[in-house]
Amino acid sequence: MRKPVSSLFNSLRFKLIAGLMFVMLPIVLFLIYTNFYSIQVVRNQVAQSNSNMISLYMGLIDKSLSDIDNYLLKYASEETGLYILDRSPWIDIDLYKMERIWQFKQLVNNATYYEGLDYFFVYSPLNQDLVYAPKQTGSANFDNQSIQDAIVSLIDDGHFETRRWSVFRLSDRDYLLYTIKVGGLYIGAGVNARDVTGPLDLLDLGADGRALLVDGNHEPLKNESFFRERGIDLSYTPNSYRLSGMDDRYLVIGDHSDKGDFGLVAVVPDQGILQKLPYLQRIILFIALGSVFILLLTFYFMRRVVLRPINRIVLAMRRIQEGQLETRIAKKPTSNEFELMNETFNSMVTDIQKLKIDVYEEQLINQKAELKHMQLQINPHFFLNSLNIVYYLAQEKKYGLIQELSLSLIRYFRFMFRSHTDHVRVQDELGHTNNYLNIQKIRFPRSLTYTISIPDDLLDCCIPPLIIQSFAENTIKHAVNTDEPTHIEISIQQVSRDDGDQLHIRIRDTGPGYEIEVLEKLRQEINLTTKEGEHIGIWNARQRLRLLYGDQATIAFSNDNGAIVNIFMPIMKG
Repeated sequence: MRKPVSSLFNSLRFKLIAGLMFVMLPIVLFLIYTNFYSIQVVRNQVAQSNSNMISLYMGLIDKSLSDIDNYLLKYASEETGLYILDRSPWIDIDLYKMERIWQFKQLVNNATYYEGLDYFFVYSPLNQDLVYAPKQTGSANFDNQSIQDAIVSLIDDGHFETRRWSVFRLSDRDYLLYTIKVGGLYIGAGVNARDVTGPLDLLDLGADGRALLVDGNHEPLKNESFFRERGIDLSYTPNSYRLSGMDDRYLVIGDHSDKGDFGLVAVVPDQGILQKLPYLQRIILFIALGSVFILLLTFYFMRRVVLRPINRIVLAMRRIQEGQLETRIAKKPTSNEFELMNETFNSMVTDIQKLKIDVYEEQLINQKAELKHMQLQINPHFFLNSLNIVYYLAQEKKYGLIQELSLSLIRYFRFMFRSHTDHVRVQDELGHTNNYLNIQKIRFPRSLTYTISIPDDLLDCCIPPLIIQSFAENTIKHAVNTDEPTHIEISIQQVSRDDGDQLHIRIRDTGPGYEIEVLEKLRQEINLTTKEGEHIGIWNARQRLRLLYGDQATIAFSNDNGAIVNIFMPIMKG
C-alpha cells in the first residue's frame, strides 16, 4: 500500500534528511558558487587581456595595410605614365615596353619599404598584360606564376571588391589583396597572411592556443584541420568571448578589421585558464567536494544506525496492522536501544497473538452455542396446527392422510431433533423441506402447490440446516390463504461470481410479495423480529449465514409477481 504524501513529510526519515540538507546544502552551494564565480572572473580577465592584445595587433595590421593602400592611391595619382599601359601597345611598342619596365622597377623598389607586403601589380584588361612586382625578400618572389594567373583570373571574372582588403586564397598560400581601379587599369598589392600574423606566435596562449586570421565567413586561413577536428567555431563578437569545442572547451576572442572583410582571432584552451586559478580557489573546490562527500557519508551513517532499525520496526508494525501476527523483528546487530525496542516489540506481539487465539476460540464456542440455539427454535404454532389437523382428519376418518401426515411429522421432528451440526447435505435439507411442505399441503389441500429442482451433482453439497425450510415456512405464513392458490418454486444451481463458484438457492412464490416498507428494511438488513416472533426465520437465517461464512454468503430479497429470495453461499462438498 502506497503511503500518502503527507505521511512521508511527517516521517522521521524525511525530517532527519531535510534537517541535514537544510544545514549542509547552503554551505555546499555557496562554496560551489564561489568556485564557479572565481572561475568566471579568471576567465573574464584572461578573455579581456587577450581581447586587448588582439585589438592591439589588429590595429597594427590595419596600420600596415593603411600605409600600403595610401601608397597605392598616391602612386596612382602621381604616375603620369600609367596611361601608356592603358592603351594598345601597338601605338608605340617601344614606349609601351619602356614604361612597363619603369613601372616594374618603381614598384619593386618601393615594395621594400612596407612590412608584410609581398607584391605590387598593375593589370591592363585591355592588353591582358600584368605587371607583377614582387618584394625581393618576400615569399612571392619565387614560383609566382600561380599567383599571377590567379590575379588575372580574379580581375577578369570580377569576383573582387575594390578599395577594400579581402582574402585572396591559393592552394598553399593565403593573401590579403587590395585593388583600386584607375581608368582601365587595376593597381593592387598582396600581403602574405602568415607574415602579417607572425608576431602573434609570441603570445602565450597555451600548448593548444592559436592566433590567426579568418575570412568574412569566419573560416581559418591556417590550421583548418585543427579547428575542424575539435569542433571549434571561430565566430566572434568584438570585445567579448564565447566558449566553443566538443570534448575540450576553448575561449574564442576576436576583432574585426576596419580595412577589409576579415578578422583576427585568438583561441585559448579553457583548461589552461583554469590551471592558472589561485591556490585558494583549489582549496574552495576541495572543501565543496569534501562537504558533498561528508553529506553522503552522513546519509549512509544515519541510514545504517538510525533509519534502517526504525524502518524494520515500522515494516513489522504495518504487517501486524494487516493481521500478520506471526511477524517478528529479526535479530540483527544494532544499537542497545533498538535491541531493547525489538525484544519488547516481539514479546508484545507474541502476547497479543496468544490473547487473540484465546479470544477467537472463545468466540467460536459462543458462535456454536448460538447456532445450536437457533437450530432448536421451533414455531409452536406449527406444532399446534399439526396436532389440530390430525384431530380433524381423525374425526373425518381419513386414516390414509393421517398416516401420511404422521409419517411426514415423524421425519420432520426427527430432522429437527437430530444431533446438531453446522451443515447438512442439500439432499437432506430438501427432504426436510419436502416433509414440511407436504404437511402444509395437507393443511391447504387446494391452495398450495410446490416444485423442487436441483442437478444431481449438487445433492451432496453441504449447507446450513433449515436454511431453505425457514423461507418456505415464511411463505406459508404470509402468502398462502384459502382464497386463491399459491405456488412455491425452489431451485438450486451452481453459478460463477467474482469470488468463484457459488451455490445459488432461489425460493419464489406467487403470493402478494413483500410490502414495500418491509422489503426496504430487509434490504437494509434491519431486524424485523417482533415480540410475537414475526420474521424470526429471516433473522435466524441471516445470522447463521454470517456466523458460518462471513462476507462470502449473501441474501437478496425482491418482488416479481410474488416474493423472491436469492441466497448465495460457497460450495462445500460433504
